[in-house]
Amino acid sequence: MDPYLNPFSPGAGQRPPELAGRTKIIEEAIISLRRALAGRSFRPMLFLGLRGTGKTVLLNELANQARDLGFLVSRLEAPEKADLAKMLYPEVKKIMRSLSTVELTKDLASRGMQAVKRFAANLKIEVGGVEISVEPHEAHGDSVDLETELPDLFESIGTVAKAAKKGWLLSLDEIQYLSEQDFSALIVSLHRIAQTNLPVVLIGAGLPQLARSAGEAKSYAERLFRYFDIGALDEVSAANAVRKPIEEASALIDDDALQSIVHGTHGYPFFLQQWAACAWDIAATKTITLTDAESAATEAIHILDEGFFRVRLDRLTKAEMKYCAAMAALGEGPYAAGKIAEVMGKEGNRLGPIRAAIIRKGMIYSTSYGFVDFTVPLFADFMRRQRENN
Repeated sequence: MDPYLNPFSPGAGQRPPELAGRTKIIEEAIISLRRALAGRSFRPMLFLGLRGTGKTVLLNELANQARDLGFLVSRLEAPEKADLAKMLYPEVKKIMRSLSTVELTKDLASRGMQAVKRFAANLKIEVGGVEISVEPHEAHGDSVDLETELPDLFESIGTVAKAAKKGWLLSLDEIQYLSEQDFSALIVSLHRIAQTNLPVVLIGAGLPQLARSAGEAKSYAERLFRYFDIGALDEVSAANAVRKPIEEASALIDDDALQSIVHGTHGYPFFLQQWAACAWDIAATKTITLTDAESAATEAIHILDEGFFRVRLDRLTKAEMKYCAAMAALGEGPYAAGKIAEVMGKEGNRLGPIRAAIIRKGMIYSTSYGFVDFTVPLFADFMRRQRENN
């Protein structure tokens, strides 16, 4: 069919034409946002899941809806070795400036802007190579840290936002890349907000180990956050994600072709988009057949091998690649650390630093004590294909 009319969107963070299987999560998030604006209790939310499950899509969807509700929105993605203070400073400065345009809160926002400047000065944040400064008597001593400064800043923003009858949504992706100290400071700040009911909301996303990291950072984190597991879609939702866009584009898909795509992708949203996009382009008529779907699987796997999977493999050292290859050789995960060591012919305690390095890169995660698994769905299949082709 005409690729120009292809309805599917197999890109990073791109909203699929049919956001299937996520309605309940979106509804619950919107309830929390509305409660925050109304000054009622709410809890920050964390979306946990593997790569390609649609966490970023959900963050973007909720950011758009939050704006419609009256929130000012900051959308951030933590890079590896992230510095939370440096990430936040430009955003909180922009938010406070936006709030200063509201007639009722100009004076309050002006004081809030001073709080933003003190935050930057006390933590010695540099912007464009220039360190932010305030009057000497306004700054604290050298002992300040983010866990001391950030809660005050969040409360200051929340106070001005409430007076302006607005809210602030901090949409933060890839939270697992925050340091333990930065994550702890974020949790303390959100705990402060939870006690004041100010309209400052975090909706964050990260890999599955994030819930454990939160608990390790602060014991009360398990009660502070609402955790949502963002995984593969069930068969009905996965089928709807493919069928509805095709039918809305005035085309059809045979039932056996649809089942082939759903089963081949295991219901993972990103893979569904890639398979379905290939099937659309391959189909010679307005109906996608099983033959089209099977050809699409071959094409989609080739595209993923050369892009989605390859990019992640290329980030690993040779030793880390060998570790991942040993995992894949054991079949499907989770994988016992001892079994991986056996495949590699190494002593388990000598592989600890390699395993830790791969976890830091976000390629694998600890599913439970002594077990790991890939953060990328179907990555084990990719590693086995690499072994066969080499």
